Amino acid sequence: MNSFNPNFKTLMGPGPSNIDPRVLGAMSRPIIGHLDPQFIELMDEIKALLRYAYQTENALTFPVSAPGSAGMETCFANLVEPGDEVLVCINGVFGGRMKENVIRCGGEAVIVEDAWGTPVSLDKVEEALKANPDVKILAFVHAETSTGVCSDAEALAILAHAHGCLTIMDCVTSLAGVPVMIDDWGIDAAYSGSQKCISCPPGLSPVTFSERAIEHIRKRNTPIQSWFLDLSLVMDYWSGDGARSYHHTAPINAMYALHESLLLLREEGLEAAWARHQTHHEALKAGLEKLGLSLLVEPAHRLPQMNSVLIPDALKPREAEIRKTLLAEHNLEIGAGLGALAGQIWRIGLMGFGASEENVRTCLNALEEVL
Repeated sequence: MNSFNPNFKTLMGPGPSNIDPRVLGAMSRPIIGHLDPQFIELMDEIKALLRYAYQTENALTFPVSAPGSAGMETCFANLVEPGDEVLVCINGVFGGRMKENVIRCGGEAVIVEDAWGTPVSLDKVEEALKANPDVKILAFVHAETSTGVCSDAEALAILAHAHGCLTIMDCVTSLAGVPVMIDDWGIDAAYSGSQKCISCPPGLSPVTFSERAIEHIRKRNTPIQSWFLDLSLVMDYWSGDGARSYHHTAPINAMYALHESLLLLREEGLEAAWARHQTHHEALKAGLEKLGLSLLVEPAHRLPQMNSVLIPDALKPREAEIRKTLLAEHNLEIGAGLGALAGQIWRIGLMGFGASEENVRTCLNALEEVL
């Protein structure tokens, strides 16, 4: 065995995305202790930068020391008690994972389903809320990674609050790629991932909680089932003036990377980042159409950073072979379809640092040659 040195690959799947050299360089800086005063200063800056990314003033905004799935579980484990009714919107793979979290927390999942590739239906949600007055939480995926569709988070939050519900929002793929306005929309709990449009290595999950959500947690009648994800314990490490209590050993160098990624986002500006993703999406779409390919999602609901490409019937028997050829001969990774869309679509990501003219050209040229 020797040191591991992978070939460079253009990552244009559903994540992880390619990373700015500044971020990779940040990871190589000297490690310090997780309670070192310098590291505590870094933690405070990360929280402030995440509040900018999320467009929130929520004090309880920080990165969970684990991937986006742990951010999801943090939200559900802290907010859902046994017997609680939770309305879960499912229009793809990740809404289904929300349902699993509700069940494992002992809650009762009330399901609203929509076709994969379509947004969450506001009418169905309103009907379900009226029919189930004991629902305490509305949970939905803002940007469904399995399909590339974006749902109307603001309208869903308005419905939830009108019926006395909290909201849990999955914005793993949307954060920094399209507008995510936590305070303006009235979102109570949200989670994301470091490896998508933030363009940081996988392994961290930024979360944010409103004061309403915190008050809900304070009034729990039962202990939070997860010790590691118990916010009352974690925040003794992430908050406070000066000394912090020990909870876990944070991934120090991964935090360096997150800090650098968020600095890059602030330097570019959120609006500019959103516009860049849209610009390169339009270029990719035009090139795909010239190749005779079309997108699954209707234009009004498409995510620019996650493009679900319909595979023509003639190519479906070879879809896996085509992806393998792109990887082997062009060092280009695109994603396969999941669940009901397995074998039906390719998922082409334009995320963060990877949302660039160079990547669009690389992808289109490789596809043209292989197809």
